[in-house]
Amino acid sequence: MLLFNFIKATEMKKIYSVLSFCMILLLAGCNDDFLDKSPLDKLSEPTTFTTDANFETYCWGFYNTFPGFDLTPTDNEWNGDLMSKGVGSIGQPWLWENIVEPSWDGNWSNPYAKIRRINLMLSNIEGSQLEEEGKKHWRSVGYFFRALEHFQLLIKYGEFIYLDELVDETDLDVLYGPKTPRDEISANILADLQYAETYIRPEGDNVVDQSVVRALISRFGLFEGTWRKYHSLGDETPYLQASADAGAALAQSYPDLHPNYDQLFNSEDLSKLGNGILLYKAYGFDVMTHVHTSRHRNSAGNWDLTRRGANKFLCKDGETIWTSDLFETDPNAPEDPYAEFRNRDERMYYITPPPYEVVKTGQKTWDFHSDPKHREYIDLMNKLSDADHKPLPLSNWQGIILKQEPHFRKSNKGQGFMVSYTGYRFHKYYNEFHTGIQNKEYTDFPVFRMGEVLVNLAEAKFELGEFDQATADLTINKLRARGKVAALEIANFVDDPTRDADVDRVLWEIRRERAVELMGEGYRFDDIRRWRKAHEYGALEKLGRYVNNADYGNKLPIQGGASVGFVSPWGVPPGFPEHYYLYPIPLEELALNENLDQNPVWKKAE
Repeated sequence: MLLFNFIKATEMKKIYSVLSFCMILLLAGCNDDFLDKSPLDKLSEPTTFTTDANFETYCWGFYNTFPGFDLTPTDNEWNGDLMSKGVGSIGQPWLWENIVEPSWDGNWSNPYAKIRRINLMLSNIEGSQLEEEGKKHWRSVGYFFRALEHFQLLIKYGEFIYLDELVDETDLDVLYGPKTPRDEISANILADLQYAETYIRPEGDNVVDQSVVRALISRFGLFEGTWRKYHSLGDETPYLQASADAGAALAQSYPDLHPNYDQLFNSEDLSKLGNGILLYKAYGFDVMTHVHTSRHRNSAGNWDLTRRGANKFLCKDGETIWTSDLFETDPNAPEDPYAEFRNRDERMYYITPPPYEVVKTGQKTWDFHSDPKHREYIDLMNKLSDADHKPLPLSNWQGIILKQEPHFRKSNKGQGFMVSYTGYRFHKYYNEFHTGIQNKEYTDFPVFRMGEVLVNLAEAKFELGEFDQATADLTINKLRARGKVAALEIANFVDDPTRDADVDRVLWEIRRERAVELMGEGYRFDDIRRWRKAHEYGALEKLGRYVNNADYGNKLPIQGGASVGFVSPWGVPPGFPEHYYLYPIPLEELALNENLDQNPVWKKAE
């Protein structure tokens, strides 16, 4: 059931509350007398929207909107430049101009269904038994979720019909009206969130509270402000300022970060981590499970970083692989995988597996290779990780040992699981908690965390012209410290020779930190869209490791058909057309509403 999505198996009191609510509705449905009085959605309002507890129970249903492992947060990454998904004969549809206008699309309809439920609750607050404080609190909760749903539509479609009140089939001027202008939409979203920030109860137990509201303001304000700036819409400052203010307040409230980056994404109970987890989606054995870890440990995932993604990770001295003395191989032809991973940001080892090779002595047993070079990262990961997380050698969901990394799909030495197309296999959500269980994992997912807030704050401050060393120390350098990388000194750092010339050198480092910290969490495609860089970065060839193909039986596709070079699974994409910056509105919606305009260039209703 949807209402269970944020409830731990051990929180039986809340479970009983939800079950009781559902039982009331079921019993009501069996009462003919009751049914004769009015339609079901109206008859339940006087009893549903009364006390504080009633509102709390009803609002649990809103939490299903948050992404979690079950909604595959990495899905939005494949159409960016830093990751790839090895399915099909070519790359992903947004980069290969394979998007077709849908007849129906849940990206459009699902938020509206949720907005109606939210507005139903909001319309009943004044007539409830709540005290004034309770009315303001639950109105704030409703405003938060309404803002979140409208934000999802804004990210994709730009303009749409904004709904700030409950409508029904008689409200034809709204239901069949034109799009609401973007200026009005974004101002309303911000107003909802700022009301919620003021009046919502400050602290809660893994629920939407003031900190969570501020985290969404941080996210929304940065998106809207930078979209307005880089798409030349203007009036970006109020949104950037709102993002910066919310981020600064959170940075003051949460000055410390959990020291272990890997545990943020691979823990059975995120409530035990504390530092910096603002809201998480709780999973529980036989209550609610996910498949995300299994995708790292079977043959179904095929999720990779690209070379461009791997190159984002700095060396420990804070310099790039092109400038650091710590990088011990040719950065333009890094044929030695061991040297390529040496002395790098430690987050790299948690996001893509470092190289190793072992000798299998059984399906689930192994011994060190006779060449000692192959154990370097086995020893390192024994220090950085533990038996429940990312020890080397890795194993599949059954516990069968993976003999080596990198482990290419087309040269897998008889092990068809945990393969990679690029050689930089993505394993951020890999853990060994539930070996022997497939597709029923129950590690928790962080929905809002301080890592994102800090990179939002750094970027918003830069865009406002306020990024200084104090801001760098408050944001970027806290995250670098967790990866054991030297601090960014904005008055004295070595420029990245591969920097996009259109991007300021300091902003480039801020965007790098964002890419590294949030790798595989679903932000990159929307980031390059809001920066108006998708048509440039999306046209880049998605490359993998530099290899000598003879070492892999000459089975790998190499850039330009060479025998030595970078793996190139798909070649050069055709690019990202200008009109792809906005999603197409579903054709059925256009057919039903002649006042609803399609986004530019996309096909109109037939």
